[in-house]
Amino acid sequence: MQLGTRWATGQTPPPSVPAELHAAIAQVESRGLQGHWTLTWLEGRAIAELDAGWEVLQTASGEIIARPFED
Repeated sequence: MQLGTRWATGQTPPPSVPAELHAAIAQVESRGLQGHWTLTWLEGRAIAELDAGWEVLQTASGEIIARPFED
């Protein structure tokens, strides 16, 4: 895993966040959630995790998924 960057909700994602994730990140933020996002990379794919309990990720097939953290 490679650590990426961190930013607050409501801010424009940094340039290191893949553009493919931006719409899903905005969708999660539209729920009124507050906190900070952390961008990491796993097996070459970006994962944005919101400390309020959500993640936005790109699957191996290229699908973008926004979901609450799984227990």
